[in-house]
Amino acid sequence: MNQELELDTHQKALKVNLDPRWYGTFAEIGAGQEVVRWFFRVGGAAGTVAKSMSAYDMTVSDAIYGTGDRYVSKPRCQAMLDKEFELNVERLGSQRGETTAFFAFADTVVARSFKGGNECHGWMGLKFQSRPEDAPSQIMIHVRMLDTEAALQQEALGVVGVNLLFGGFFLHHEPEQLVESLLDKLTTGRIEIDMIEFDGIEFRSVDNRIMALKLVQLDLSGAAMFGPDGAVLQPSDALYKKAVLVERGSFRPPTHVNFDMLECAMKKFKEDPSTKDKEVLPIFELTMRNLLAGGKDVDRRDFLARVDLLAACGMTVLISDYFEYYRLAAYLSWRTRERIGIVMGVPSLIELFEEKYYTTLPGGILESFGRLFKHNLKLFVYPLKDRTSGEVITKDSMKVAKELEKLYGYLADRGSFVDLNNFNPEVLDIFSRDVLTKISEGDDSWETMVPKEVADLIKTRRFFDYKA
Repeated sequence: MNQELELDTHQKALKVNLDPRWYGTFAEIGAGQEVVRWFFRVGGAAGTVAKSMSAYDMTVSDAIYGTGDRYVSKPRCQAMLDKEFELNVERLGSQRGETTAFFAFADTVVARSFKGGNECHGWMGLKFQSRPEDAPSQIMIHVRMLDTEAALQQEALGVVGVNLLFGGFFLHHEPEQLVESLLDKLTTGRIEIDMIEFDGIEFRSVDNRIMALKLVQLDLSGAAMFGPDGAVLQPSDALYKKAVLVERGSFRPPTHVNFDMLECAMKKFKEDPSTKDKEVLPIFELTMRNLLAGGKDVDRRDFLARVDLLAACGMTVLISDYFEYYRLAAYLSWRTRERIGIVMGVPSLIELFEEKYYTTLPGGILESFGRLFKHNLKLFVYPLKDRTSGEVITKDSMKVAKELEKLYGYLADRGSFVDLNNFNPEVLDIFSRDVLTKISEGDDSWETMVPKEVADLIKTRRFFDYKA
């Protein structure tokens, strides 16, 4: 165990204060000066803190950092970091720049209000030099505070801030350990970190998608999201005021069937009056259980291959730890009030009626469906072609356990399932596992089973052991 990871919050703050290298500014908005308070509390802060401030008033904040639409946002946190870091270099550079590594710490958060009921979250960042006169590096995180009392949220925020500063100064050469240390002396029941982004000279070899995956693996977050450009997204911002259509799969690799499923579902989804004139965000989702298939740890090259292939097709990707569909639905409904749809094939719908998956719920399968369809969510069901008989099995002809037939009938009658009868029959015979087999055997016919962008990238980067 790295000894740095065994220190408590008091010891971490004191070690920073007693190290003569770093000197900088704390700018905190929203829940009090909870982070800098630790450095004043432990003693020796004069060696670390050049300035501490809170621009609570919006007009004052705008005057310092520029105007913005949202004050608890990534752009506002970035503006705070940039402004305070530049001021440190400008004001102190000639005096102590040769011996001092400057930093700026910033957070903008909304904690539990007096009335309660609001979302408690915020952005926190550190921009720092790892050595004097060096180019700056940066770490930005988004946190959700889960305590029910404002005082506890403020306490947790202070601890996370100290962990971030300590990690940036002493663990920047080991970014994965840095991520693991962010919740030292806290639990995932108090703080969730659902986005992290590394930037700058010290992190030039860091892939932020791997770090986002690390958050999910460590249970610091239930999900991670990436845009078509490969950038890590903050899920609440990405889903804000959007209707959402999610397709779950292995996408190893994504095939014509995957995209036909989404296209068919999108046409049906947009026919619903509740989505008229609404922006719809299509998402391809991979579960951690899928990524871990066949091993105890994620094959990172395989993970990145799948994300890159989906990105090449212009897709937003969600990695989640929500194997149960009702948990995925709850996650999405917390972040958007618009309509949610889930796309699945007949085999997945049949599996959804397997009672063995709901033994941990007091209400069993009935409770799971109650949670799943709580917000009028609909399942868009794509047919399956039986490889032996050639029969096309739909939501109407599929079979569930006899004791569940009436439950299935009830859900079907209430419109919970939408039949994707607008499918392309020419692609029903395509399966990802067949594509992988053909790739390994050197059978070039696999290229006709996937979009051109997917085929080109597989060949260019030699994904899935492709050999020319």
